[in-house]
Amino acid sequence: MPASHDRRASAGRRAGLRAGGRARALGRGLGRAASGTARATARTGRFAAAKAHAYTHSGGAGESGLARLTELHGSHTAGDTVMTLALAGTLFFNPQTAQARSDVATFLLLTMVPFVLVAPLIGPLLDRFSHGRRWAIGTTLAVRAFLCWVLADAMSTGSGWLFPAALGCLVASRAYTITRAAAVPRLLPPGTTLVRANSRVSMAGVAGAVVGGALGGLAMLAGPSWALRVAFVVFVFATVQAIRLPARVDSSLGELSIDDTVPIRVGAGRDALTVDSLGPIGRFRRRKQAIPWPVMHALWSTGGTRVLTGFLILFLAFLAKEQPIDGIRAEVVLALVAVAIGVGNGLGSVLGNVVRDQRPERIAMVSVLAATLCCIATGIWYGLWTLVLLGFVQGLSAQLSKLCFDALVQREVPENVRTSVFAWSETMLQVLWVVGGALGIVVPLNPYVAFPACAAVLLWTVVMAARQRRRPEPTAPPRARPA
Repeated sequence: MPASHDRRASAGRRAGLRAGGRARALGRGLGRAASGTARATARTGRFAAAKAHAYTHSGGAGESGLARLTELHGSHTAGDTVMTLALAGTLFFNPQTAQARSDVATFLLLTMVPFVLVAPLIGPLLDRFSHGRRWAIGTTLAVRAFLCWVLADAMSTGSGWLFPAALGCLVASRAYTITRAAAVPRLLPPGTTLVRANSRVSMAGVAGAVVGGALGGLAMLAGPSWALRVAFVVFVFATVQAIRLPARVDSSLGELSIDDTVPIRVGAGRDALTVDSLGPIGRFRRRKQAIPWPVMHALWSTGGTRVLTGFLILFLAFLAKEQPIDGIRAEVVLALVAVAIGVGNGLGSVLGNVVRDQRPERIAMVSVLAATLCCIATGIWYGLWTLVLLGFVQGLSAQLSKLCFDALVQREVPENVRTSVFAWSETMLQVLWVVGGALGIVVPLNPYVAFPACAAVLLWTVVMAARQRRRPEPTAPPRARPA
């Protein structure tokens, strides 16, 4: 008995040792796999960072400061993407929100209208203050960081600040676009066109959207409020990037405002009078007369795509909840449309350099016409695939028409007023974005009515673009701004 007991005990010890050895071997294997994965991830991250750094700093962009602006835009887009993911499942896709379009319209009016009225005054005001534009860009990002933190608390407590904070983020995003638009021409490396520079900045935005999607997806596992806190961190980082932009962003040395280059002509022929009236209306009329018709033609074409952008953002948010497509969840529909927009936007950025050798004004017109036709088709055959197609065409047409507009500014507008034209035009485009957003709120939640209504507004922008061909060319040479 004792001998058999000893044998069993010895066999048990040997089995235990073998099991322990296998466990240790498995642990060592898992440890090596984990460390190998970590090393591979680190190497991949360093490789991607090196490639991104080489891309943003190529062609003299590092020396001119365009690289910093490109990286800033990537951070901005990443933060916007995280914030959008956090809001997608909470702000627009609950029954209480879907039934409160009037509240959203009220907040849009209260936030957007003051922005639209003040935006034309931002550029001239900032030109008169040192470090104005860097701090203006940084302010738009800091405001969004603060609002993301407010949104995170509002989601946790059910506060009434949910709507105004979300729409305030939209306003700050539009303001960022305007202030950044004025910075790009001031940071162009020698031999680089506006089209190529803006295409590079847009590609950085696509990369930022991918990174933001990954960060937002991970943060959403802990809840929307945590995703908004991640967006807060990204926007704080972007604020620091904005403040560290080169001092050239603030410099307006040698530049003129476009409204100071030509007086207003009243009448026609030899009896025409010139009236150098002051005030906002006078400045607006001088701008229209001083800008060449191809630029105004492309501006209206690009504005049509901005109308569609604002319309889709606010209309689809309610429509997908009220009228599900084939039982598909609203979040899934919006995600598919957002992916289609991103793919179209990225393709438009890739095609941006091609437009330099074509007729930019014609390509911009074709872009908005394609968006109009897709909008009509969506109104007739409303469904998931027509929505995805519309999203893709919207992303492609918006990016391509904007790059065509940049090409025309580069070609038609004198260098000393190019920054002024670029900033003023971006303000006008943001106004048209507001028009599209307002349309998305006031039209009925009926796709067979709303999409044709949006197509009618797009056709209006096409008509306005076509009318620019009949505008006379400015005859007065640019003159210096009075001291």
